[in-house]
Amino acid sequence: MFDAAELGHHIDKAAYKAAVAPLREALLDLQYEMKQMPEGKAFPVVILIDGLDGAGKGETVNLLNEWMDPRLIHTHAFGDRSDREQERPEMWRYWLALPPKGRIGIMFGSWYSEPMNKRVTGSISTARLDQAIDGINRFERMLCSEGVLLLKFWFHLTYDAQKKRLDELQADPNTRWRVRPIDRKNLERHAKIRRVAEHVLHRTSSAQAPWLVVDGSDPYYRALTVGEMLKSRIALRLQGPTYAGADVAPLTPPLDGRYLLDSLQLNQTLESADYAVALEKWQGRLARLVRSDAFRSHSVVAVFEGHDAAGKGGAIRRISAALDARQYRVVPIAAPTEEERAQPYLWRFWRQLPPRGQVTIFDRSWYGRVLVERVEGFCPEADWMRAYEEINDFERQLCAKGIILVKFWLAIDKDEQLRRFEEREATGFKRYKITPEDWRNREKWDQYAIAIHDMVDRTGSTEHPWTLVEANNKRYARIKVLKVLCEAIEGKIGRSS
Repeated sequence: MFDAAELGHHIDKAAYKAAVAPLREALLDLQYEMKQMPEGKAFPVVILIDGLDGAGKGETVNLLNEWMDPRLIHTHAFGDRSDREQERPEMWRYWLALPPKGRIGIMFGSWYSEPMNKRVTGSISTARLDQAIDGINRFERMLCSEGVLLLKFWFHLTYDAQKKRLDELQADPNTRWRVRPIDRKNLERHAKIRRVAEHVLHRTSSAQAPWLVVDGSDPYYRALTVGEMLKSRIALRLQGPTYAGADVAPLTPPLDGRYLLDSLQLNQTLESADYAVALEKWQGRLARLVRSDAFRSHSVVAVFEGHDAAGKGGAIRRISAALDARQYRVVPIAAPTEEERAQPYLWRFWRQLPPRGQVTIFDRSWYGRVLVERVEGFCPEADWMRAYEEINDFERQLCAKGIILVKFWLAIDKDEQLRRFEEREATGFKRYKITPEDWRNREKWDQYAIAIHDMVDRTGSTEHPWTLVEANNKRYARIKVLKVLCEAIEGKIGRSS
C-alpha cells in the first residue's frame, strides 16, 4: 500500500508556482458552487488528514484554509478525549464535527487515530482493532449513503525521510517546538506503525471512500497532490453522484396477516386504588435508583414511540415526576429543522446524548425514519431499509458505553384511538393535542401496522429490546413503563437499598 509513496516523489518550485494559482482559483469556484447547490442536490465534503509525524499534515491543513474561503471550511483537530467526550460513545465527537451540506469539514486526526494508536502501543489486540475497523466501515458507509463526499489522505514517509524531517525541525529554533517527545517515540515505532496502518488502510479503502497515500517528503508534491485530488473529486461530484442507489430486497409481510402487536392483550386493567399504590412504589424506586452512587457512572436513554394518543406524554410525566429537574431532559422530536436536514439523519440524535448520571427521554425518536418517513414516502425505500442497520449500530454503541437504553412502544387499538381523538376535540384544554395529521395517520393504520412490525422485529435484540406496552388502560401502561425502566436500571447497577 505504501510502495508508491516511498519512491521519493518531487516537484520543483517553478512547476509548483505555475500550478498553484489556477488550482486555488478552481477550488474557490468549486466552494461557491457547492454553497449555491439546491437543498436536494447539496452535499458536504469531509476530508480526513492522517499519517505519520512530520509528513506535512499540519502544513497541508493550513494551506487548504489559506487557498480556499475559510468561512466555508470547518477544521477540527482531535487529540486526547476530554472528560465530556469520555462520557459519550467513541464516535460522538466526530458526529458533532460533521459539516453541513454545502460546506467542507477537515478532520486533523480522525476516527482512525485512536484505534491505530492503541494497537501500536499494544493496549488492544488485532482482533479488537478489527472490531473497531468494522464499526468505522459501517459509519463511513452510512456517511456516503447520506451523500457525504469523503476523502481520506494518509501522509507517509520512509523511516529515513521521517528522521530527516524531525531532525530539520528540531535544528531550527523557530520550529523546534513542533517536535514532541512522542514524535521521537513514534519514529522508533516506524515499522510497527507502517504495518498497522497498512492493515487498516487495506480494510477500509472502499469504492466510495478510497484512501489516497501521499508522499510527504516533498512539500510541493504533497500540496499539489491533495489540492488536485480535492478539486477533481468535488468537480466530479457536482456533476451528480457517481454511484447508483443500491438494489433493495423487498420485505415480505407475514403470509397469515398476523403482526407482533396482534399478540398483545390491550385491555389490561388496573383500578385507581391499586394504581395509586403502585405509582408511589415505582416512582420511589426510580428516584432512589437515579440518585444512587452506582448510577453516577451510567446514564439512561428512554425512547417513547407509539400510536397517536397512546399516552406517551402521560407516561413521560410520571417518570419526570420522580426525577430531579437537574437530572433529566425530555427531547420532543418533530420534523427536522433546516440545520438538521443539512446533516446525516442520526446527527440530531447523537448531539442529544446525555452525560453520566443523567436521563434523556426521547418523545419520538430516530425510529421516525422507519415509521412515518417510510409510510408517508418522505424518504426513498433504500434509505429507510438501510436505517435498520444504522439504528442497530447506533444503539450498540450506546450500550457499549454503559448507556442504559430502554425502548417503549405504547399500543392501543383503533377503537380506543378514535375515542381519545374525539375526547380531545371535545375538551378545550386537550384540543391542542389533536391535529389534522393525526387523522391522516389514522387512515393509514394498516400501513403503520406493517411498519411497526418490521421495526420491532428488525431493531429489537437481547441487548436493546423493545418493550411493548398495552396502553388501552393508561394507568396500567404508566405502571408498566415505570416498572420496566426501574428493572432495566437495576439490571445494570444492582437493586438500590
